[in-house]
Amino acid sequence: MKTRPLGATGHDSSIATFGAIALNWLEQEGANQLVELVLKHGVNHFDVAPTYGDAELKLGPKLRQHRDDIFLGCKTQERDYEGAKRMLERSFNRLGVDYIDLYQVHGLEYAEELDTITGEGGALEAFREAKEEGRIGHIGLTSHGNPDLIKDAIDRIDDLESLMFPMNPVVVGKDDAEHDYAGVLERAEAENIGTLGIKAFAKGRWPSVEELPAEDRPYANWYEPVDTPQEIRERFDFSATQGLTSVVSPGDPKLVAMVLDAARRYDGMDEAAQRSLIERLRHDESPVPEQLHH
Repeated sequence: MKTRPLGATGHDSSIATFGAIALNWLEQEGANQLVELVLKHGVNHFDVAPTYGDAELKLGPKLRQHRDDIFLGCKTQERDYEGAKRMLERSFNRLGVDYIDLYQVHGLEYAEELDTITGEGGALEAFREAKEEGRIGHIGLTSHGNPDLIKDAIDRIDDLESLMFPMNPVVVGKDDAEHDYAGVLERAEAENIGTLGIKAFAKGRWPSVEELPAEDRPYANWYEPVDTPQEIRERFDFSATQGLTSVVSPGDPKLVAMVLDAARRYDGMDEAAQRSLIERLRHDESPVPEQLHH
């Protein structure tokens, strides 16, 4: 699988990142098999979080076995120093490792959160302390909405080395400030910050719980995903061609193998094909602005 430099980190990430939330829906044996499959396809960047159910625990055994082959991203939704420090320790314990390659502010949504994170006694102090102690390698940030806030974070966090944000043909086609992730990508490239795309495979929001109860949804994703090999390949090719370092696989294990296949075959996407996809999906409902935790 192709790799690309993750900004200034010195790491070359595979063009697909494994979204380890998928492990939460599997028993340990199935989780082990999925991690082996992902590694066999050449994926070297994994992303996990404490909010992903048991995903950290399920990832642990294979992570420890293949630690040198995995660039591990983890994250916290805690915004202050004490909370972030506590959550980091918890992740170390659950994963059973003593080093995390990339530790990220998880799901930034509001300006006041950014004030807390970057202020005195904020989460970044815990991140920087852990980095100085050699327990984490790099600092990142993830967000599901508000591109202007992400740009603000780039201005205010001078040691930011990676960003994770939505990228798909629906948001590219919206062409307004609320969906200006292309602008985020441009800023990230100018500052040599690595970029990880989420929601590449989002089709739209699920029908309401009244219409389709959560337990009746065919996939575990927060959003309704595209689910045929052709659509998944088209979506992967599109997102990977926008200039992202890597595209994060969706949250349901049933979709991961198709994404791995698409990533392994990736060979770019010409302008005409990109334009045609944007035109076709331009009026689809965007799954992005609704503040969901990925």
